[in-house]
Amino acid sequence: MKVLILNGSPHKEGTTFAALSEVKKILESEGVDTEIVSIGTLAVRGCTACLSCRKLGRCVIDDEVNKVAEKFKEADGLIIGSPVYYAAPNGTLLSFLDRLFYSASFDKTMKVGAAVVCARRGGTTASFDVLNKYFSISGMPIATSSYWNQVHGANAEDAAYDEEGMLCMRNLGRNMAFLIKSIALGREKHGLPEKEPGVRTNFIKR
Repeated sequence: MKVLILNGSPHKEGTTFAALSEVKKILESEGVDTEIVSIGTLAVRGCTACLSCRKLGRCVIDDEVNKVAEKFKEADGLIIGSPVYYAAPNGTLLSFLDRLFYSASFDKTMKVGAAVVCARRGGTTASFDVLNKYFSISGMPIATSSYWNQVHGANAEDAAYDEEGMLCMRNLGRNMAFLIKSIALGREKHGLPEKEPGVRTNFIKR
């Protein structure tokens, strides 16, 4: 079992990394392999709505998005970590996620997702909501903790002093490991839920 962790901070080993590392420690103690990939340090352009991915099964812009898509495909879970900028996740990370989730052609159903957000002070819950929408539109169960998955601090050293935040990271790791293992058992015994063919509509009357 494996969880892919995306660090959306341009500070490769900052507050977000400290929070994600706490989750990673617990996941690995539960027998789940993990890998952290740093996204916030990259120069990533947003989706151009060219729809080439519908033919190619991957993004036409052949960069780190397609490399991470292959890792995501093989993973049982995905954690997305981001700092808060103006009460929203890092723009580079959002551009990356838009392209990743739209262009990746594989079925994401029942891969477990979790968002982790970090801020000096405010904007965490708004950012948390944005990231969770990537999971909820993809049929991915969302792992929760004993509070919202947020850690406060201006840097990695500060993060250690947010005792409740780091406790939430550890509980998140335990809950995520449990969900992944439970889904694996359910898939083996019952298979995945039936999924009806997709229907795309709009709100214009014809």
